[in-house]
Amino acid sequence: MKIGDLVKLKSMHRRQAPRAGLIVDLIEKKCWRTDVFGNKVDWNKVETEPHAKVLVGEKYLTVPLSDLQPLDTSLT
Repeated sequence: MKIGDLVKLKSMHRRQAPRAGLIVDLIEKKCWRTDVFGNKVDWNKVETEPHAKVLVGEKYLTVPLSDLQPLDTSLT
């Protein structure tokens, strides 16, 4: 994915409506995943991973690239 791509965000739960946005920046940062590492945070255990700054409506969200799906914008 790259800046300017339209993406769909993975919903965090079933009742959340699907959301789409526009990638405006790509950054590297750490993300603590409680399902993998548990609740006790130790930032020394995780490496940085790629994130995107995504414009959704009027808000900017920072989302791991692994939680984004590209939208097909072809006119087929």
